[in-house]
Formats: sequence, C-alpha cells, structure tokens
Amino acid sequence: MRVLSKITLKEFWQQPNYSDSEQPLKAWHDECKNADWKTPQDIKSLYRNASFVGNNRVVFNIHGNKYRLITAINYKFSMVYIRFVGTHADYDKVDAATI
Repeated sequence: MRVLSKITLKEFWQQPNYSDSEQPLKAWHDECKNADWKTPQDIKSLYRNASFVGNNRVVFNIHGNKYRLITAINYKFSMVYIRFVGTHADYDKVDAATI
C-alpha cells in the first residue's frame, strides 16, 4: 500500500506529550506499506480491532489503544490516506466517517 502522508504521523509523535507514539506509529506504517489490502477483510485479518466507520474510513488503535488513527483507503489504487491521529479525547471530537 502507498501511505499518504507519513509527515502527519511524524508531526504527531514529535510533540513532547506524544513521543511514546513514535515506535507504534512507525510499526503501523511499515506494516501498512508492505500490505496489499484489497478488501476490508484483508485489514481485519491483520488488525482485529480495526473499526470500519463508513466512507472507506478505517480506525486503528495505536499503542495499546492509547491513540487513534483514522485512515481513508482506496483499495483499487492501493492508497491509504492518513486523515487523523490523536488521543481518544481528540478522536471523540471528530467525525471519523467524514474527516
């Protein structure tokens, strides 16, 4: 998969309060980059706790569910768009299906 944009992840983990997210986000990025997801089931087989919220949005739990990562996935073109990364409190303030 092609992941756009890693800079969003990097900007998040470079914040002093979220530096513990760096390794889990890098691990997720590497797994995603090497994946070949054609359907939501392909994701579910690797990430059992991933949530599918509509509009091709997938929510991943990061770092033991401490953080949330929202992506938009285009299966046809093997593209994963980073739409949001943040804490649960931040996640509660957004609409995962439209962000």
